[in-house]
Amino acid sequence: MTLRPPPDDRTPAELLEFGVVNLDKPPGPSAHQVSAWVRDMVADRVGEDVVDKAAHAGTLDPKVTGCLPTLLGDATRLAQVFLEGAKEYVAVLEVHDAVPADVEAVAAEFEGPLYQKPPRKSAVVRDLRVREVYDIEVLEATDRQALLRVRCESGTYVRKLCHDLGLALGTGAHMGHLRRTATDPFDDTGLSTLHDLADGLAFWADDGDEGLLRDVVEPAEHALAHLPSVTIAPSTAEEVANGAQVYAPGVIDADDAAREDGTLVTCYLPNGSAVCLGRAVGEFDADEGTAVELERVLV
Repeated sequence: MTLRPPPDDRTPAELLEFGVVNLDKPPGPSAHQVSAWVRDMVADRVGEDVVDKAAHAGTLDPKVTGCLPTLLGDATRLAQVFLEGAKEYVAVLEVHDAVPADVEAVAAEFEGPLYQKPPRKSAVVRDLRVREVYDIEVLEATDRQALLRVRCESGTYVRKLCHDLGLALGTGAHMGHLRRTATDPFDDTGLSTLHDLADGLAFWADDGDEGLLRDVVEPAEHALAHLPSVTIAPSTAEEVANGAQVYAPGVIDADDAAREDGTLVTCYLPNGSAVCLGRAVGEFDADEGTAVELERVLV
């Protein structure tokens, strides 16, 4: 078995086998359709035997635009990490009467844990559940519209939030345009379009120019930047690749945040290459025992 080289030393083909594109989703197609387009674009250039799958990190409705990290090849195993991070949206609140003067104060009341039932048109069971809204900011307001920035827990329905906010305002309201501006650890400062990806693949395949492709396709480790990290020995990584747990003697170093039981962590080689995802057990400083229980092997 061959472990991956350091992220910065990978060839374009190796990037595509274990990479992520911080994609700016256009309006119209579903998130599933966009990831299928990405898969087909990459497979056409490097072959289906190299990259035969892609996965988006968090569903966006067809009309919604913005940050849609798309995982390539073996990086599709990382999709679960986006359930651990926060999401940020900018939404237009279409108010059914004049925007009340106290809109900012009312919006602030929605910060914190909220009960939500998914809307009728949703891909999940419509059970009542709790989602946390970390911050709501009214960026601008006109006669019958308010522009909101919402930072919230993964799985929060902003459409439902806008409906409930309208009820609290006493005017009624619904969500207009919605754009996702961040999904940890990515945000809209580094977005690439489908055209950027197509051009990057073409320049590399036709002219050997790797520059644009490297700007668009990032090492998959960038999708793990918000998780605590554990560094393990190469010999331990070999064992993990064959299904072993991460045992304490094989741990070289660990973040303080990675030492709390049950925390989702990423295990890396000393060269920065990701080996696996797992849950910390806490026995990092012991002479024996499990330090990390495996959830996903990445090599």
